[in-house]
Amino acid sequence: SMRMLAEQRDQAFDLLRLAVNEPRFDQLPIDRIRAQILSGIIAGENDPDTVAQNKWARALYGDHPYSRSDQGTKESIATITPDDLKALHKAVFARGGLRVAVVGAIDAETLKKKLDMVFGDLPQNQALSPVADIDPKLAQHIEVDYDLPQTSLQLAFPGVKRKAADFFPAVLMNEILGGGTFTSRLFQEVREKRGLAYSVNSSLINQDHASALIVSTGTRSDRASETLGIIRDVVKRLAEEGPTKAELAATKKYMIGAYAINNLDSSSAIASTLVELQLDDLGIDYMQRRAGYINAVTLDQVKAAAKKLLTAEPTIMVIGPKLAGAGKG
Repeated sequence: SMRMLAEQRDQAFDLLRLAVNEPRFDQLPIDRIRAQILSGIIAGENDPDTVAQNKWARALYGDHPYSRSDQGTKESIATITPDDLKALHKAVFARGGLRVAVVGAIDAETLKKKLDMVFGDLPQNQALSPVADIDPKLAQHIEVDYDLPQTSLQLAFPGVKRKAADFFPAVLMNEILGGGTFTSRLFQEVREKRGLAYSVNSSLINQDHASALIVSTGTRSDRASETLGIIRDVVKRLAEEGPTKAELAATKKYMIGAYAINNLDSSSAIASTLVELQLDDLGIDYMQRRAGYINAVTLDQVKAAAKKLLTAEPTIMVIGPKLAGAGKG
């Protein structure tokens, strides 16, 4: 991403063209960044959250690329050369994989010329290895045993793909379950009624090749078993009974009203949203169509989504002191 003052636009686009088309991969800067990354990897080996998230990814995705840390490994980082970076740049930077959004004081004709100047000399197609779709492996119990005053809990359920017919029913169901509002069922039962956690939420995670519904929270270690039991009870009840008409109506109203606040409140947010629309192939008029998709969802569709996603036995991860019976429903 790039931000600039309008009066510095020409210089900024010139520099962007150089960075995109003629990057320098000098040895000294590579060695400096290598040392920083290696330092982070070594520190992560003793960090409970980092250790846990690496175990989580490997458990859910096995040998798939999604199981690998974004940082790489000590062995892989140590061997990277300038030629490796040049080859990666050549493979990745192509017009066919490019999505651009620009927001600000520039007209369309001027912008077209600037974008052609920056990206016009790139090859048409990327040269990347294909990545297979994968479903996360469920029904596992992962323990990351640390003597900590707070225990972190994560539960992974099946997800739903962005272009699936039941995507919006699943989104509404997730919002009711624990989508981040104070009225969600998880928040009410775990935080509001019992004070077991400061925050508890559920999220639909959509990657290019995998989808999952993740529930997460942190609680006092001596009440972790109780907290996990409450979460599982809330999930079970929603899976069996579905939401109420009132819950669905309120959630629809919130999701429609909050979209602009959450996605269009600054020029950077607007640009990010426009890129996401392109990546998901939704069309620039999606913002006008979105409310209609939400309002068209029926109570039966949300109940079906809850049953489909929440009846599966989840993978559960416990970060903290050993939790007896954490894998049992």
